[in-house]
Amino acid sequence: MAARTANVIARVEPEVKEKAETILKGMGIPSSVAINMFYRQIITDNGLPFQPSKNVQAPKALSAMTREEFDARMAEGLRQADNGETSSVEDVRKRIMGELHGLL
Repeated sequence: MAARTANVIARVEPEVKEKAETILKGMGIPSSVAINMFYRQIITDNGLPFQPSKNVQAPKALSAMTREEFDARMAEGLRQADNGETSSVEDVRKRIMGELHGLL
């Protein structure tokens, strides 16, 4: 008896689809199998199999910033400090160490 399947229809940016399919092809994995693997991992993890995070601005050297960029970053830092959006050194150390252990 043939396995039953269902269609998944999703809109993906063409360049994202092309790059992902090229990588999958190099691994010998059809896109449908990769999507099935992703769905199964969602079930196993009872959620996404990765931690979504907000886009964080990459560090930039002062010499590479315009005065407006610098002022905007300083204003955002001041706003965060004023609103108590801070982390202790120990919390940051623990987060970094956890991320490093996840890479090993």
